[in-house]
Amino acid sequence: MRFRVLGPVSLSPRTPSAAKPRALLATLLVRVGEVVSAHSLIDELWGTEPPRTATTTLQVYVSQLRKVLAEGGPEDSAQGVLLTRAPGYVLQVPGKEREFDLPCFERLRAEGRAACQERDFARASRLLHDALALWTGPALSGIPHGVRLESAAIRLDELRMEVLEQRIVADLRLGRHQELAGELLALANEHPLRESLHGHLMVALYRTGRGSDSLRVYGRLRHLLVEELGVEPGPALARLHERVLRRDPSLDWRAGRAGPAPDRPAPGADPAVRPTGAQPAPPPAPFGFVGRHAELSYGEKVLCGGGAGAPVPVLAVSGRAGVGKTALALQLAHRTAARFPDGRLMIGLRGPQGRPLSWAQAGAALLRGLAVEPPGGPGALPADPRDLAELLGRTLRGRRLLLVLDDAASAEQIRPLLPPGEGSAVIVTCRRTPAALAGADHLVLEAVRADEAVELLLTAGGERMAEDPAATAEIAGLCGGLPLALRVAAAALTARPHTTAAALAERLRDERTRLAVLREGDLDLRATLLTGYQEAGPAQQRAFRLLTLAPAADFAGWTAAALLDLEPGAAGEVTEELVAARFLEARPGGRPPRYGFHSLLRVLAVELREAAEDAEGERTREAVERLCRASLTLARHADRQLAPGRDWRTRPVPSGAAVLDEAYDGGGGRVDAAAVVGGAPLRWFRDEAAGLVEAVRQAHTAGLWSLAWELADSAAGYFHACAAWEEWEETHRLALDAALRAGNTAAEAAVRYSLGDLAWQRREAHRALAQYTSAQRGFDRVRDRIGSARCRIGVADILLGQGRTAAAARRYGRALDLCANGRDLWGGVAALNGLALVNLRRGRHRAALAQLAQCRRTAERLGDRRWAEYARRTAAGLAGPTARPALAPADRGAPAVEVRPGMWLIGATAGAGGP
Repeated sequence: MRFRVLGPVSLSPRTPSAAKPRALLATLLVRVGEVVSAHSLIDELWGTEPPRTATTTLQVYVSQLRKVLAEGGPEDSAQGVLLTRAPGYVLQVPGKEREFDLPCFERLRAEGRAACQERDFARASRLLHDALALWTGPALSGIPHGVRLESAAIRLDELRMEVLEQRIVADLRLGRHQELAGELLALANEHPLRESLHGHLMVALYRTGRGSDSLRVYGRLRHLLVEELGVEPGPALARLHERVLRRDPSLDWRAGRAGPAPDRPAPGADPAVRPTGAQPAPPPAPFGFVGRHAELSYGEKVLCGGGAGAPVPVLAVSGRAGVGKTALALQLAHRTAARFPDGRLMIGLRGPQGRPLSWAQAGAALLRGLAVEPPGGPGALPADPRDLAELLGRTLRGRRLLLVLDDAASAEQIRPLLPPGEGSAVIVTCRRTPAALAGADHLVLEAVRADEAVELLLTAGGERMAEDPAATAEIAGLCGGLPLALRVAAAALTARPHTTAAALAERLRDERTRLAVLREGDLDLRATLLTGYQEAGPAQQRAFRLLTLAPAADFAGWTAAALLDLEPGAAGEVTEELVAARFLEARPGGRPPRYGFHSLLRVLAVELREAAEDAEGERTREAVERLCRASLTLARHADRQLAPGRDWRTRPVPSGAAVLDEAYDGGGGRVDAAAVVGGAPLRWFRDEAAGLVEAVRQAHTAGLWSLAWELADSAAGYFHACAAWEEWEETHRLALDAALRAGNTAAEAAVRYSLGDLAWQRREAHRALAQYTSAQRGFDRVRDRIGSARCRIGVADILLGQGRTAAAARRYGRALDLCANGRDLWGGVAALNGLALVNLRRGRHRAALAQLAQCRRTAERLGDRRWAEYARRTAAGLAGPTARPALAPADRGAPAVEVRPGMWLIGATAGAGGP
């Protein structure tokens, strides 16, 4: 289990999806091993205006977090333990430096500083590089910040800058000024007033022969400081400026200053060996290559690992189109050149139209690249594949050669091209991972990190990118960190001197035209992405298009089954095929797995879906309806487990244990609710909540009115339990509009009743009364006695909170009559509980105890443990030796009281605003 706070807060293998549980996790992590009080946690999560249910909701979040921690691995693995310790909680992380990025960062920072003090700059650079590699974004990002988290984030980000500057100093001492120039240009634009960074940039530019640029850096900084702050640059920077002006020889780099040289021969390389015979022309170096430090390190280790008797190292670099596989292979070829004195050769394994070459065609190209003169004379390569294979083997045997086989289609295409014997190595680039290639080491490339994406744009886009750091960062995000997209964006800006980075960012924001913008000359992102799509079969192409209708950023297998109108097994096969082809991503930590699109591939898929709908009549509305119906089936099933009795209109048989065995029949197959949701309704809702909100929007947009209000209603219990007020209000606003458009009085009443519950939770008593009253009128019109009773209970709860006990008692009593004779046992429990609270307010404890006992018996019969335990707990508080009234009479003042399971009434005196 791994804990991350140096960037987006995460917990692998699975991070809580809701923001507040993640904020709770972050608060505990920044004080790992310390007791954090519940009061501090509530302040951090809700600020100065916590909801009434804050304590209960915090306990829910703690319970969720404990479940996630328990899922992290076997009991003997290093996983976190969340313990209750008065007055709050403490998170313990065994093996902190292995599993938690923050202590690992602090250790590497300390060791790097020590190495700098010892003038071992090569070691310091490595340690500080490793420390910075732990960061994936701004500290503690992706969550709301209270005062404590905000302070922690500021402190950590400042530590990161400290480490970054120390690493830059070490790299400058090692003579890496050429590589640092681009990075420092980006940093200086990102931190325009940080004098130390500008000083490092001036040194790096001066040492690369750009003295005039170094002076311009000082001039821009001085102008900014004077204009904005009214101050001159500090004395250290001023002295550096003077040294640059007079070309001080002490600014020049000399190797002796850095101690040991940073670059050593690759393991196993013999510097005395020289190439013999004709060498192949080496492949060109990639222009402006940035980042990928971990991948390059791994690749070098693989390529240089072959020794006596060892098989030829094969590094298979795979990833989606445009992710930079070829550029990485070329960079590796240049970094390992000393290891292969007989040369480096790159062969493309596809023809002009993108069709894969046969191995024989590729082998012939390889022999021509090696300048082999066959026995029959120039150009007379063997026609028989066996003779060609024999000639290829004889040619490659005994050479120390690096082969780059670019854009391979399959393992079958690669195997005959591998060199026999020892000394050589092979890099293969391909979209699919060639799992059948025995003995290969695999490196899967993903999109570059945000900082690397910005650096690539600055390197390829020049000064105009550097002039607008905010627009550059936005362009990097809109390109999804895909190197090809970033290079095309930079080229598009370079080709238009009259435009700006901000204007380019504005053009890229529109998804409908984004791919059209990312085309410049022969750099065409859409054409590159389309190559793989055109090779896919019809079923994969259809799935690629339709899965863009998935309502959340990632989705489960049942979503794919509903959208594709397939049995779950068949849908799973199609989805996994899309993952293998790099059209979909399998998101880490999902059990069962969840899937999602890279942002640019999703843009392409939406384009293709809309074109197919126009040309072929692909029926998007039908797919949306299938998905919404499947979502509704699963949400209702989960809702009945999470909050039994909440939805009285579906009224399951009150057996005490049974939950309806539901399945959605989508035409192509069944989605079994019990199998999908299992016994973890809260987890299912947590995973699917964002998708349910979007499904309500989709149903409303498609005019599927009944599905819109039913989906909203099915999620209300979860929104209630997790205090997700905004999601509750948005979905029910759309649901109310759908009910009104359809003229469905019963649906309108049900939605208004739920909105009354929401207003009650928010302490908006007047709004809650209006919604309950309007809902009751609607239920009365359609003669729904149970709905009418529930509205009366809601009104009575408000009246009780305002100290109007007589009016509350009348409504509780009438509601109890309407629920009688088994019409609504859950409503009867709530009404009886209300009457018990009225009797407590009036000082009639014996009557209250009898009513609480009846509540408990009915709840136990229904199998509703929440209500049964609440009734037992409340009765025990009255009957114990230290008993005190849960609700005091109005003239004595009223303490806090739990009026329903997990709901507290605070200061229940006349005029109180609500629960």
